[in-house]
Amino acid sequence: MIAAISVTLVLMILGSAFGLGSVSPWPGVGAKGSAFAIGAGIWMIVTQWLASLSGGYLAGRLRTRWHGLHSDEVFFRDTAHGFLTWATATVFLALVAVLAGALANPAVPTVDMESTHAAADAMREAAVTLAGFTGLSLVVGAFIASVAGAVGGRLRDLHP
Repeated sequence: MIAAISVTLVLMILGSAFGLGSVSPWPGVGAKGSAFAIGAGIWMIVTQWLASLSGGYLAGRLRTRWHGLHSDEVFFRDTAHGFLTWATATVFLALVAVLAGALANPAVPTVDMESTHAAADAMREAAVTLAGFTGLSLVVGAFIASVAGAVGGRLRDLHP
């Protein structure tokens, strides 16, 4: 779990650097909102998959050898360990994100209503795209962590 969280944090910070380098506060300069959301979504998928892979693999590989169990039971336990590593890391990072969001209190400047509606609609479209990428990355990340746990456990049993 710690490995998955660490990989996530490192890649998210690196992705933030790439993202902040591609945008600009000036109109018409830098990446558009939709391109930014797609790029952030792709980076989130890569981050989730790599973190899930590392956490699940280590969960399976670092377990002790189980003697006297049917191979299907061993496979199930290794898969479950990978999945639980992913789930624990995901819940922990979600709690951190919620806490960070609760602590952030952005000041909302007063602007004219016409530009506010256009900006709100653009932000809504970017949020929808990002939410879709997030959901996809989490589902596939859970699968990757489960498979990685099974692979790690299998390799652990091959090398006593």
